[in-house]
Amino acid sequence: MSINKIAQMAGVSPSTVSRVLNNPNYRCSSEETRDKIWKAAMELNYTPNEAARSLKLGKKAKEENKTYYINVLMTRMDESRTDPFFSELLRVIESEIHKHFCILSKVWYMPVFSDDRKCSNINLDSIINSMYEEAGRKCDGLVIVGKCNSIALKKLNSKYKSVVSVNRNSTNYEVDELLCDGYKVASTAVEYLISLGHKNIGYAGECQNEARYHGFTETLKKNGIQLNPAYIIETKQTEAEGYEVMENFLNSRNCPTGIYCANDITAIGMLKSLSRHKNLPLIPSVISSDDIEEAGNCRPMLTTVRLPKEEMGKFALYLLTDRMKGGHSSIVRMELEGKLVIRESCSKFITDSFN
Repeated sequence: MSINKIAQMAGVSPSTVSRVLNNPNYRCSSEETRDKIWKAAMELNYTPNEAARSLKLGKKAKEENKTYYINVLMTRMDESRTDPFFSELLRVIESEIHKHFCILSKVWYMPVFSDDRKCSNINLDSIINSMYEEAGRKCDGLVIVGKCNSIALKKLNSKYKSVVSVNRNSTNYEVDELLCDGYKVASTAVEYLISLGHKNIGYAGECQNEARYHGFTETLKKNGIQLNPAYIIETKQTEAEGYEVMENFLNSRNCPTGIYCANDITAIGMLKSLSRHKNLPLIPSVISSDDIEEAGNCRPMLTTVRLPKEEMGKFALYLLTDRMKGGHSSIVRMELEGKLVIRESCSKFITDSFN
């Protein structure tokens, strides 16, 4: 099916369709428009035509003329798109699927797969079989984005055969994975707070089976800093939750001087709370991880540990397509490094307490 047909269905120009399909960083007029384009592409089972394939592959075109159908499972967000990091990562993955001349046939938003408690109380086989049927059995490969319950992951791997995980939490060699280790990411963030003189350091995010939380606690321990349970807030990772956590911290008698948030959008909620309190004797430093687009546009600009989304999506599709084509059979783990991005939301600790 042609780009013109997708443009007609989405109500945009063919050039806009081309830019969205090929460039994850293209600033579309709205997320709704972007979603319409990809929905139309999936409905039409769109893939670049054979002429484009031949230009790129040359003599290998005839050998690689099989079209592969790829599904994507988003486990850390629902369709309300509450975490921009995963939305931005999905854009990269969508474009990489397109560049590999594969068809994106289905995207599921199912946070139940990241909840160990819920997974123990549901019929995973029934849900996975329903997903497979919903995709019309066009399921050559699966990209899992986000943390996945270990039992669910085994069942998904058994059903799909070709699976790649893109994650901050390792699958322990259950499937091919593209990992940006949450333990190391959290350690980088906390070490930076400690370098600024902070010792009363809080955490906001998930705790159970979460690499970032373990990185947080172990880094404090390594530096001889005692963990204060009052500073640990287990919370959903949304802007609204971050706002509420900061309000509660500020209303308490014992607020941490530095806070590590498990993701950027939670930290941005915290910064919005701080903007309401103009006369604080001491403003807590806030650091997080991901580096979503908004991190560099909020006020103050957010200090964070950048996860390399473009490389994560690129190498995840390389691993998946290589496995689908029989290129490798052993489990492969590819790890990418997070990078500290220093902006404005952290400062040196000067006074000993809030007065």
